[in-house]
Amino acid sequence: MKKILALVLALTMALGCAAFAVAEDDITLDVIICQYGPNTQEWFLGKGMNGTNFVDKFEAENPGVKLNLEVVSWNDVYSVVSTRITNKNAPDILNIDVFANYAAEGLLLPVKDYCPEELFNDFFPSFIEQSVINGVVWAVPDLASARALYYNVDLLTEAGVEKVPATWAELEDACQAILDYYGGEVYPWGIDMTTDEGQAAFSYYVWNNDGGFVDIDGDIDVNSLKNIEAIEFAIGLYNKGYTNPNPATQTRYDLQDMFGAGKLAMVIAPNQLPDYLAQKGYEGINYATAALPVNEGAKPGATGVMDRVMAFKDDTLTAEEDAARKEAIGKFLTFFYAPENYVGWVSMEGFLPAVNSSVAALVEANPSFEAWLKVLDSCQFYPTALDNWDAIKMGVIKVEQEALTGGDVKTLLDELQAELTK
Repeated sequence: MKKILALVLALTMALGCAAFAVAEDDITLDVIICQYGPNTQEWFLGKGMNGTNFVDKFEAENPGVKLNLEVVSWNDVYSVVSTRITNKNAPDILNIDVFANYAAEGLLLPVKDYCPEELFNDFFPSFIEQSVINGVVWAVPDLASARALYYNVDLLTEAGVEKVPATWAELEDACQAILDYYGGEVYPWGIDMTTDEGQAAFSYYVWNNDGGFVDIDGDIDVNSLKNIEAIEFAIGLYNKGYTNPNPATQTRYDLQDMFGAGKLAMVIAPNQLPDYLAQKGYEGINYATAALPVNEGAKPGATGVMDRVMAFKDDTLTAEEDAARKEAIGKFLTFFYAPENYVGWVSMEGFLPAVNSSVAALVEANPSFEAWLKVLDSCQFYPTALDNWDAIKMGVIKVEQEALTGGDVKTLLDELQAELTK
């Protein structure tokens, strides 16, 4: 009996050591993914990937690489990442919108160190350009969305608006006609100048007046005459009673709900709006899309929003361990962007793709994607390569909110320009 017990004990220890050795050889990648919508958690960690999930499928197809993947809400992700960096526990892979501050602090790996060349060449070049500093690419695009004007066809028709407004002058005429016809029952125009999307509102007006966050040389230029004129126009729409009553607190989701309920005639929204309306149960809305109105003579500027995937350095590793880790990160990216995986993810959350290889499949599954892909060709993006983009973003939002309560736009933008460039 003692011999049997000894044999069992020896076998158990041997198996345990073998199991430990296998686990020891595995590379575990810490991954943070942002919560894009109700499907994100289910797709990555539940059963939203045709009965399985991203993590399980990846690990099955990539033996030796394990994922410690966490889905974090957009409200929390910045503080979560900041805390982890402070505690010297940065994730291996991060999905987020900003990158320049991490690159400036020397925390990121250049993309060329881990992204396979074939995959890199599959990304839309205009997207890649948004993550370049001094000739170095620091992140790859995750997905994108674009913004357009959605309008309630029936509301405009009943109010006698015969032409969808293409210019600011036509927009004011349409707003006045809607206000005259419906009184306070329908808001003509939606504006979101909240901390959630105020920087987007800034772009809708300045980019459609040949202005912008930066000048032609890429230098901060928030107080240009074009910008002052644009924001004065936007605030004027509010002062004339053409907009929702509380642009400083009503987010784009509030506006989308108003639009779905037939209480808002026109709203600027992303390409995910149809999915949002369907999920919220808004039915029977006769709506269409158009380009954003521009000031007379200005070049149209579509607003594109792009998020990123980036990889952090780990200076604790040996050269051999670091090489193996970079290879594992490359496997993660290759798997994520493979059309059989990526198409399901992008279409499920209603976004636009960042790689050419998925375009045909997305258009086949949803023909409306083709029109949005054309919009992406003319998109302008936030200058997120600037390491003080966060300050610019919050600065223009503060300007908008103070202007809504009577602040002088020129004075406010002059003060912001001085603060950003001191």
